[in-house]
Amino acid sequence: MAIIDPRAILISTARGVASAPLSAKFGIVVLATYVLAALLAPHMTPYGEAEIVSAQFEPWSSKFWLGTDNLGRDMLTRLVFGARNTIGIAFLTTCVAFAIGASAGLVAATFGGWPDQILSRLVDVLMSIPQLIFALLLLSIFGTSVSAMVLVIAVLDSTRVFRLTRAVAINVAVLDYVEAARLRGERSTWIMTREILPNIAPTLVAEFGLRFCFVFLLISALSFLGLGMQPPTADWGSMVRDSAGLISYGDITPLLPAGAIALLAVAVNLVVDWFLHSASGLKEE
Repeated sequence: MAIIDPRAILISTARGVASAPLSAKFGIVVLATYVLAALLAPHMTPYGEAEIVSAQFEPWSSKFWLGTDNLGRDMLTRLVFGARNTIGIAFLTTCVAFAIGASAGLVAATFGGWPDQILSRLVDVLMSIPQLIFALLLLSIFGTSVSAMVLVIAVLDSTRVFRLTRAVAINVAVLDYVEAARLRGERSTWIMTREILPNIAPTLVAEFGLRFCFVFLLISALSFLGLGMQPPTADWGSMVRDSAGLISYGDITPLLPAGAIALLAVAVNLVVDWFLHSASGLKEE
């Protein structure tokens, strides 16, 4: 069994990042900043997440760098905590969606026949309903708790993961080395995890980044509509909703959480594009 050397992996990763194009480096820096803000939120902010520290809609000042919101809570504090809540829940939801969708896609591609037909038709039914409308309906039925939101969005988003996984896995499942593994008498689970999955992993990793963006935006949209994360939890979507009226007075405060959402989506896409280019083996001209 080969021994994994963490130091070698770290050096290889550092070299890969050093040789990345400027756009990818920008995306990596932005993502690293967001992750640090999410991890260190309680130590970076002057106030508590739901602490009321002043009057409503205080202007920007040396005491409140980004002013206060509609309840008198510090906007800078809420913005930083929003990174922890929104990104953390979006990442968890994407992981659950991939666990469901990728597993089902591998089963459908490996076994074919009636398992493939049942799973594919079920996914067709779920995908025939607009995702946002379906999510709103299910959340209105099951409630707006974080666990319910994670499960609902993960199940709905897993349909997209299933389609991609099945499509790329079917192409691999008919190759000679997979047929050789079947003739050797290898179990289906061994074939899925040792032969098919490693060969479609780069595509799935890139898709994970893209699906994270869609999940992240969907959670923000649900929070904006009042069915996402509930008060007093800080969330960028609800922060835009709560301070949207300030736009009428020329205050750009509502644009800060909206800008944070847009910047994260751009950064993830820049990194995913670089990863896909690197995994393809193509060289920059």
